[in-house]
Amino acid sequence: MTFPETPSEPEAAETTPVGRLAATVARLRREVHAAHAEAEGRALIELAKGILVERLGCGPAQAARQLDELAEQAGQTPLELAVEVIGKAARDRVSEVTEVFLAHAAGAEARQARQAREAREARDETTAVRLRLRTAESRALAADDTQAVADSLLQHALQPLGAVAVAIWAAGSDGSLTLAGSAGFSSAEAARWRYVPPDVATVARRGLMDRTGLWIGSLSETPLPTLGRRQYPGGGRVALPAGVAGRVHGVLEIAWPGVLEPQPPQVVRQVEALAELCAHTLETSGDREGAGAEPRPLPDALELMDLADGLHDPALVLVPHLDEEGRLADFRIQHVNSRFLDPAGRPRAVISGALLLETYPMAVGESELFQRIERVYATGEPYRAHRMNLTALVDQVRLAAVADISISRHGSSVLLIWRIEDETARLAALLQHAQRLGRIGGFEENLLTGEITWNGQLFDLYGRPQSSTPVPLEELPAHAHPDDSTGLRRFLRTVLHHRRPASVAFRLQRPDGITRHIRLVAEPVLDTDGRLFVVRGAYQDISAQHWTEVALAATRDRLAHSEQEASEHSRLALQLQHAIMPPAQGPLRIPGLEVAVRYRPAETENLVGGDWYDTVVLPSGLILLCVGDVAGHGIEAATSMVVLRNALRGLAVTGAGPGQLLSWLNLVAHHLTGAVTATAVCALYDPERRTLRWARAGHLPPVLVRGTEAAPLPLVKGLLLGAVPETPYDEEEIQLAVDDTLLMYTDGLIERRDLSVEESLTQLLTTARTAAPTALDQQLDRLLTYSRSDTDDDTCVVGLRVA
Repeated sequence: MTFPETPSEPEAAETTPVGRLAATVARLRREVHAAHAEAEGRALIELAKGILVERLGCGPAQAARQLDELAEQAGQTPLELAVEVIGKAARDRVSEVTEVFLAHAAGAEARQARQAREAREARDETTAVRLRLRTAESRALAADDTQAVADSLLQHALQPLGAVAVAIWAAGSDGSLTLAGSAGFSSAEAARWRYVPPDVATVARRGLMDRTGLWIGSLSETPLPTLGRRQYPGGGRVALPAGVAGRVHGVLEIAWPGVLEPQPPQVVRQVEALAELCAHTLETSGDREGAGAEPRPLPDALELMDLADGLHDPALVLVPHLDEEGRLADFRIQHVNSRFLDPAGRPRAVISGALLLETYPMAVGESELFQRIERVYATGEPYRAHRMNLTALVDQVRLAAVADISISRHGSSVLLIWRIEDETARLAALLQHAQRLGRIGGFEENLLTGEITWNGQLFDLYGRPQSSTPVPLEELPAHAHPDDSTGLRRFLRTVLHHRRPASVAFRLQRPDGITRHIRLVAEPVLDTDGRLFVVRGAYQDISAQHWTEVALAATRDRLAHSEQEASEHSRLALQLQHAIMPPAQGPLRIPGLEVAVRYRPAETENLVGGDWYDTVVLPSGLILLCVGDVAGHGIEAATSMVVLRNALRGLAVTGAGPGQLLSWLNLVAHHLTGAVTATAVCALYDPERRTLRWARAGHLPPVLVRGTEAAPLPLVKGLLLGAVPETPYDEEEIQLAVDDTLLMYTDGLIERRDLSVEESLTQLLTTARTAAPTALDQQLDRLLTYSRSDTDDDTCVVGLRVA
């Protein structure tokens, strides 16, 4: 549980950057009102002197002396006496109203006394707190060192609040913390926490970085390490920055033995006052100026001014400006060096000596410049930023600039360095980088004087030292490949004779024997009489682009050849597949049985697969039904499919059952086809008995559609073909009825990338059971139409219907 301090609303407002800006505006407004009041007072005094001149019959000088003497005798100011003189002379309603007001004021004394009594009773509640604070303050001021201050604070101010330990940390300019004094912690623990390096996150460090301090209900709520954590593991902890006049000198850390509940405002203010007392103790820069007085330039500020004048960068020297209560309100621009440039173009004499927020009120805006300066002054930690956006408001005009910022504290002063970015120099630097990265060299040739100007990049492109003489355009063919001379002469004729811009690509032969591919662009410049006198242009080294294009052309040729080979390969595989299994085949009609098959090739020709099917009437009168899927695609899968399909046909005439047929087919797949793998379902249907014996080798089970119900046949064991040399295959027999439909298919019918096999099979069963009674071939067409497969694989479907 972390809870902040609860200062009064005016105090909280004045501690924020926007609040300080508002305070600056309010102060300027009060000064204007005071000037108006002073002018009005002079007018009243002059009017009173005129009344005395008229009543006494004296001159203006005598009337002025008489007014001063009367005011001194009455113990009043000349303005107060002038008001009375004017009131008596006018005898107007103002005097009567004043008398009535005084009469009412006498009656209000009773109410005021009652209110004072109530306020006194309320103050009695905080009297003990104030006495403890005063006692701790007097003992601390009388102490010789920070350790004695810590002992006094704990004994006289913090123990009555329930605290058991206190630590006073001194902040270094590098962000480090040094334990300056402690009470209530063991000596071993204090010695262990004698020094905390910069950037180490601790409770005290967090309190230093947060202007409002850190209030922790229990240390169990935060992992931050701190002094005495093992001694008071679940206790509350408070860490407040110890600062005075906007400058933080350290941290006051207070420990409670148990959970720290939210404290009332008077306790919060007491703890803040103790932190300020610690700041006075830690302060080493000497006494401050009186309340509301402007600090005079200290020796460190004078030395800083000399340092700023010796810098090559624009710099300002800032000194703190305190309000009437001694708090930091603003910074005064004590000095600007000769290289400083105001974003609004104002002279240095106008800026020097002015307040920062009056000169740059937008410093509390997006850039948070004022907050950065305030933080550096408070902690001593320097701040640097690259390309900070600065905004100035001058004559209601908002001006923006980009600058590199450096802020550092030196004694009681702050050095602010900003370097306004020169847009022209930045663009020139960007142009140089672009020319270097693009390998572009520029030139200008004066045809009247013969003067030729090259930049450094162009000398590098030519492979010549920058001290050598540039090559004129007319001599360019002598430095190029002989095969490019015709194009160069055409280019020169267009630029020099036809006076039109032109470009040409050629091979530049350098003195070091290296040939570079160059693109040259030039334009003629005419004088007022239309005569050609200057040619400007640029060379660009396109060697990398040229060789890339050569490599790309070779790659395109190889790719076209590969695509042609792949297309021919796929065409042959597709032709082989279609020769064995036509995509469309009429139903096989047998007495008491109707058989139909459908084959859907893959949509992409290079994905010709190994799906296959077969329906054969064996010599025994049984009907062989099978579907299979060889792993892979292309000509290899198609040829393996042909081997397995023909092998199964030959083996089926032996009269063996489906399980034995698959065992033999497994030997063929493992030994005779290059160890391919495949899945298959093999079935033998007996038309006389209407029974179906079937076995599977890693394939999806057939689906039986009976009436309005559809379900897969119970799984039987069977490993995919070609996985092992020998393996048995179980088989099952089912009894079919009239109008029963049996579906055998490959995974291309149901497989989806975003669904499991079980979910895809469920969708197939839904489609099969909701189909209206139709012919078998129409039912298979409907299954292919409503298939939700998205794998772009070929598909086989075999349907059997008992008549």
